Order: sequence, then structure tokens, then C-alpha cells
Amino acid sequence: MRFFTTLGIIFYAAVIIIIGLALVVFAFNLLLPQDINNLLVYAQSNNNSRIAVGLSGALLILISFSFAQIILGKFQREKTIAFTTSSGQVTISLSAVEDLIRRLAGVIPEVKELRPNVVANKKGIIVDMRVVLRSEANIPELTSRLQDISKSKIQEVLGLEEQIIIRIHVAKIAHDEKDDRKKKELDKDDRPTLPFGGYGRV
Repeated sequence: MRFFTTLGIIFYAAVIIIIGLALVVFAFNLLLPQDINNLLVYAQSNNNSRIAVGLSGALLILISFSFAQIILGKFQREKTIAFTTSSGQVTISLSAVEDLIRRLAGVIPEVKELRPNVVANKKGIIVDMRVVLRSEANIPELTSRLQDISKSKIQEVLGLEEQIIIRIHVAKIAHDEKDDRKKKELDKDDRPTLPFGGYGRV
């Protein structure tokens, strides 16, 4: 598969270089329109040249189609995690793994919001988390606990032995509204009461 990918890249690079050289030659007026016309007339002058041009066009279409399938297949493999069981092959969508990690936001109360992005490559499974923490969170302790929980959860559910890398980016430390309400209640309780405050004017 890697041989065909390399061959396709070399082929496309050669075609683009030839087109670029033709444009440069045309720009410096080294190739006249009459020369192009003579070349086209010669290509259609006999059966052998027409067959050669037709086969070249068909080969170009076939290589382009094959190369497109290789690229699309590679992208599709990068969006899934595949492993083999005794009964056959199993593929898991990376979005399903992201949903699994996203549920951890409800397990850890210090995490207000969690947005994971999972990538699978030769190094293993890489999880980039963008988290919003509550104001009372201890960041070093919480991020370490979140990494351990996420890693163990992925290994437990998927049963994978591949390396799992958890990277966390704390995007925001949110202000907790519960703390604001408690502070207002305490301030209200500590407010001094005025003598005869309960009496009104008659």
C-alpha cells in the first residue's frame, strides 16, 4: 500500500511539474500557438498516436481514481480504532470515544465543561481535552486525576493495550454561582440590626 501511495505522489508531482514547465515556456513566448496546433495535428494524424494518447488518458484516470481511494481509505482509518477479536475485526468510531470521555464531566464535580478530541495514529490514542473548571478546583490535583480516570476508562471499555496519551488544556476557570449565593447569605446574616428597626411610624 505504501508503494502505491509513493508511486501516486511521484506521478502527480511529475504531472504538475510538466504543466508548470509548459506554462513557464508559454509565458516566455518559447512555445507558439502554432507549435501546439502542429502537436495536436500530429497526435491525430495516425492510429498509433491516437491509441497512445487514449491509453495515456485512461491510465491517468485509473491512477487518479486509485490514488483517491487510497487517500480516502487512510482518512477513514484515522477516524476509527480497529482491533481483531477471535470472531473477526471490530472498528470503533473516535466520536464514540469522545462521547465516553465527555461523560466524565458529570462524574468529576470540579469540571464544569469538557470537550475532548481523540486522534488515533501509530503512537497510540491521543486525547486532547479542553476543560472549563470551577473556581474551587485544585488544578494540578484535578488534572492528574482526570488523566488517570480517562485513561483507565478508555482501557476498561475498549480493552486496548495501546499507549494512551491524555493532554489537558484548561481554557477557563469559571466563577461558581453557588459561592456567590452563599456569600450573599453570609453578608446578609452579618449585617448589623438597627434598634427599634421593627417598629413603624403610627
